[in-house]
Amino acid sequence: MEQKNKALGRGLEQLFASEVLDFDSFESNILDSADQDDIKQIKLDEIRSNPYQPRKVFNDEAIKELAESIKNYGVFQPIIVKKSIKGYDLIAGERRVRASKMAGMETIPAIIRDFSDDMMREIALLENLQRENLTAIELAWAYKGIIDSLHITQDELANKLGKSRSNITNVLGLLRLPSSVQDMVLEGKLSMGHARELSKLEDKDQIVKYAKEIVDSGLSVRDVEKLSSESAAKRINPIKREKKDNQYDYIERELREILGTKVKVGNKKLEIGFENSNDLDRILEIMNIKIN
Repeated sequence: MEQKNKALGRGLEQLFASEVLDFDSFESNILDSADQDDIKQIKLDEIRSNPYQPRKVFNDEAIKELAESIKNYGVFQPIIVKKSIKGYDLIAGERRVRASKMAGMETIPAIIRDFSDDMMREIALLENLQRENLTAIELAWAYKGIIDSLHITQDELANKLGKSRSNITNVLGLLRLPSSVQDMVLEGKLSMGHARELSKLEDKDQIVKYAKEIVDSGLSVRDVEKLSSESAAKRINPIKREKKDNQYDYIERELREILGTKVKVGNKKLEIGFENSNDLDRILEIMNIKIN
């Protein structure tokens, strides 16, 4: 067992030291290194959620579907837990635990490992980052958590996640929003596009005011962009330039938001930029394009 724990430690170190973060490979290493005797049936009511879990809102419909599958076929993949003073602390498998409870199960298969609090935090961030559809705010906190834990730059995080630097910067910028507005994003009342435009404003009261208008009046992202531009114009006195009329501006903005990279539409052409092979693979995956 001591040898396995050492191997697990090396796996964790290798995970965070690697060029690209891959939670699935790390969890597979834990499963592959576990003997059948290492998988225990533990009581669900003895499991405490990971205190470092960044996800605050779960998709009830997805949990119900998983619960139905568990009723019929059981839990295929064990969760990962840490023994605590009272019961267990959950490290990986929040959705499986919630769905098992919904399915009326009393126990769940688990692999027990001895992780430090720092390890628990980092693993929880990665599992959610790569497996869950986090809200924009949850994603921002996950990014910040990884940057703080690994002491890396935004550029280094972008490379590890196969995303553009601008995408990382835009997402992290949402943490400047007032807490009440962040709650609106968590609850799905504000989209990522709305939140990003609001984060460009400096006046907190103005941000809250516009956020309420978005919810109450259904303002579009373009409406908010216009408001933020007008607000910026009042703060500075820029050089006046004739703005190029581009009927595809809004499409460009939406595609940039979806793909997280530079996009140019015009003259019967669509140009999509990428920074490296990982970034290209990420964009193709988003577009559901498979290259054999």
